[in-house]
Amino acid sequence: MTNLKPQRVRDPVHNLIEFKLDQFEQTLWRVIQTPPFQRLRRIRQLGFSEFVFPGATHTRFAHSIGVFHVARSLMKVIKRDIDADAGRQFGSYQATVALAAALVHDVGHGMFSHAFESVGKSLNLAMAKHENVSEAIVRDSEISEVLRELGSGFAHDVATLIGRKEPGNLYDAVVSSQFDADRLDYMQRDRLMTGVQSSGIDLTWLMANLEIASVRTGIDDEGTGTVETLVLGPKAAQTAESYVLSLFHLYPNVYLHKTTRGAEMMFVALMRRLLRLALEGHEAQTGLAKNHPILRFASEPDSLSNALSLDDTIFWGALPTLAEAPEKEVARLATLLRNRCLPRCIDIRRIVEESMPLKVGEARSTWQARITLLCANIQNTLKNLPISSETGPARILLDSYDRPPYKRYQDSDTPLNRILIRTGIGEPRDMAETSPVIAGAETFSVSRVYVFRDDAEARDVVESTMKTEMQGCNNGEA
Repeated sequence: MTNLKPQRVRDPVHNLIEFKLDQFEQTLWRVIQTPPFQRLRRIRQLGFSEFVFPGATHTRFAHSIGVFHVARSLMKVIKRDIDADAGRQFGSYQATVALAAALVHDVGHGMFSHAFESVGKSLNLAMAKHENVSEAIVRDSEISEVLRELGSGFAHDVATLIGRKEPGNLYDAVVSSQFDADRLDYMQRDRLMTGVQSSGIDLTWLMANLEIASVRTGIDDEGTGTVETLVLGPKAAQTAESYVLSLFHLYPNVYLHKTTRGAEMMFVALMRRLLRLALEGHEAQTGLAKNHPILRFASEPDSLSNALSLDDTIFWGALPTLAEAPEKEVARLATLLRNRCLPRCIDIRRIVEESMPLKVGEARSTWQARITLLCANIQNTLKNLPISSETGPARILLDSYDRPPYKRYQDSDTPLNRILIRTGIGEPRDMAETSPVIAGAETFSVSRVYVFRDDAEARDVVESTMKTEMQGCNNGEA
């Protein structure tokens, strides 16, 4: 390469992010210039959160560059520790694969990210799952062409890393684990852009106390081998605890905010309606032109180019047309979403908890299990009502989600996906063992139903169903 020069990005979270003069980072800079990566400018990181937090308009583009920056810092820690030991050798190739994966890990996100994945899941559309699309883009697009400058199999190795469910080695853990560059960026970025004052993390101290250790890969005394992984020193134990809790608190405060979720539910209902009409040959009822990207995707949902044609701006640009669609349900949902006339949230779990207080002498875990079971019964009953049919007009929108504060060691197949603390003597221990706070933290569970504000009948059905289920549960206990 000739005429190389450092490229710099001004970032609101990390300040100055520089791509250096070496071939690897200059190649990644060229990846950023490709159409698939530039498309991330048109996909917001937090989807409909702007309806609640007006400043939350940041994009997957900015986040992806931030993840690369954090991953590079984590990789420096790995290199520092390995270089300090004459008996070990830094895996330069594995490191570059991981850093490239950190940059492109989100290129497959569809419009409104996870909300669009819900649409794809209900209709069994493979190209609505961002991991599938990301792998396909890295293997076969302008991005793969650029990455081939780093070796004929380089793009393939990057795609394989992105597709793994759990990290395969120390370098992978930088991209995908419970203490990875992805989380370390979006936690800071989402907090800043939403204006939420809680959920701050002390990244400087965490990085200063990060090191490498060799730990057993088995559970308890049944070790089957060892693997090198990132661990935190004892001085960072409380900071790590704050990190886990800060991430956990972002879910009720931001990601699972009832208003944001209500907007997502409406979007999912509208997109399902549009795609079903198209799949059944009723494209004209949508009001969209035959060659509109949404209809092209519906006609050939396994096409990578059709998936890449969808972004947030495509949807927002279509809303005025959809609001005048011949099909009344499409027009209704589009008009309501365009004007931010969102459905009313009925918090099933909160109502159930208030109606079934903790009994004297009852273990809290037992009480939580009772609550969860009743909420699930109510949701299932509502789901099976004719009024909830996905093929008819959207009248009842169900929302459920469980978010544990930490993935405990017995639930993870590898120590690479755990947060380990070096306590002084012996092997580093899983955070769930060293922190009573983390060990005792309960899963945050959402059980909600949304009804439209002008649909009194649907509201009455929901309230009657809940009352019947709760009375049946109380009678059973009696």
